[in-house]
Amino acid sequence: MNILLAPDKFRGSLTATEACQAMTEGIREAYPEAQIIALPLSDGGEGFLETLVEATQGTYHEVSCHDPLMRLITARWGKSGDGTTAFIEMATASGLALLQPEEYQASQTTTYGTGELMRAAMASGIKKLVLGIGGSATTDGGIGMAQALGWNFRDSEGRTLPPVGASLSGIHSIHPPEQPAYVGVEIVVASDVTAPLFGPEGAAFVYSPQKGASPQEVENLDAGLRQLAGVVSCISVGISSLENKPGAGAAGGLGFGLMAFCGAHLRPGAELVMELVGLDLLLQKAELILTGEGKLDTQSLQGKLIGRLCEKAKPQKIPVLALCGTLAAPPTELRKLGLSYATSILTGPVDLPTALRTAYERLREASFWAIHWYVTQKK
Repeated sequence: MNILLAPDKFRGSLTATEACQAMTEGIREAYPEAQIIALPLSDGGEGFLETLVEATQGTYHEVSCHDPLMRLITARWGKSGDGTTAFIEMATASGLALLQPEEYQASQTTTYGTGELMRAAMASGIKKLVLGIGGSATTDGGIGMAQALGWNFRDSEGRTLPPVGASLSGIHSIHPPEQPAYVGVEIVVASDVTAPLFGPEGAAFVYSPQKGASPQEVENLDAGLRQLAGVVSCISVGISSLENKPGAGAAGGLGFGLMAFCGAHLRPGAELVMELVGLDLLLQKAELILTGEGKLDTQSLQGKLIGRLCEKAKPQKIPVLALCGTLAAPPTELRKLGLSYATSILTGPVDLPTALRTAYERLREASFWAIHWYVTQKK
């Protein structure tokens, strides 16, 4: 039996690679003869860098850069084994996980560090740059990233503005770099966030509160993102209405900034990752798929990783079994999606710290029972 393991991370407890290891151990106990291929996946957020570097037999490169509060840190980017493509997980430089809860400041954080990672990667001679932009601590519209690449944002008196969210409403003019580092580099962005740049469903109103924004700051940030889009549309030909493209509001507007200042293309994260790791080829050999993530809910069914995995497997009639920390989707929807089996790895009531601490063992056991169920059904 050829089994393809294709899990996402279990947020807060297991990386996708660790999930594969736990699944493998459980399968070996239930069916020692199984042929297992482990393929850790990501939707553009946590684990994105590791997934793509490992899948392409690439290398990691460390860079001194700045965190969301402009403190000096060391972060890393990856290069594919053939040396043509760079991979960046923006959260390694500009992510919320880099801050303590008391440091969350949506108006004062910046994507400058992400721009520094991009600059270092492009200086290595790559032809393509792929960014995963989940997990940000920022709502700066991407001006921090752009400033690190040589763009300059000035107020009405010609003064350079700090590259943070609070500066957005003061932007009066935008000045491009003299020698853009990204010329000749294809930039592709992986994100499953479809929010526009501003408005009730935009970056500020939907996401900045969880990054520390007060109600008044939410209003100010939204107004600032509108100001940024207005200035961009006035000075640039051919990129108007970018603010309404799905994903423009991803990572606090970094999606918009990457499109406006770097000519980037946005792609659904899970779809892009599956393409880059060669999922279609591996599916040709798979008899069964075992996947999972921290929470399986209705969002998972709407274009997220497990949903897209089922879409890929359905035409080839490959059964998909899903394991998760929290199962919060109706059985009818799970069946409609194409899942043959779905269960929580929790077998009873348990507090969150215990659930996170024991996730590896619970996933190993759940994998055992999932394969046991599958083999029994075949008989």
